[in-house]
Amino acid sequence: MAATSESGILFVLSGPSGAGKGTVCKALMESLPDMCLSISVTTRPPRPGEQHGVNYFFKTKAQFEAMIANDDLLEWAVVFDHYYGTPREFVETKLREGHDVLLEIDIQGAMQVKQRHPNGVFIFLIPPSATELEARILGRGTESEASFRQRFGAARHELQQMQHYDYVVVNDVVAAACARIQAIITAEHCSVSRNLHLLTEW
Repeated sequence: MAATSESGILFVLSGPSGAGKGTVCKALMESLPDMCLSISVTTRPPRPGEQHGVNYFFKTKAQFEAMIANDDLLEWAVVFDHYYGTPREFVETKLREGHDVLLEIDIQGAMQVKQRHPNGVFIFLIPPSATELEARILGRGTESEASFRQRFGAARHELQQMQHYDYVVVNDVVAAACARIQAIITAEHCSVSRNLHLLTEW
């Protein structure tokens, strides 16, 4: 949504490894040009095709730990031996300006964000089946057998965290998943709790 006199809404998209978060997030941003995407910081090395400042801000471990010490992160977590985090100032500034902000983050990070921004909207993205999840992780072609077992086991555990979210979206077809998330965004903008200022105006 475009900037308004009201605060923007924070939308947090997360889910297990292999749910297709990155693909859905990219499609959402193409269809919602006014939505602000927060780029995460990580210490993991770039994957083929990833660019600094586009997919992630790639930092050294020392640089990341300095950000933690300075309270420069809205959330952070260690996932598979690498740090991931969300720059705090960007998100909070955009919200104050009236812009919606989309975070695509892991489940550990989402729970930290929920503590700081309980009014955010938390969306849990899942694959349509365990078989499809397995195929997606293997389909990356970047996982060793040991890494696959670790990621698949972690994903099954992460599915249990769905109860802490506001919405669940099945990512069977990307376009359909995006349509469901856009419906959630529209509904949240129309919720009574976010529009009580209209009573004063009337």
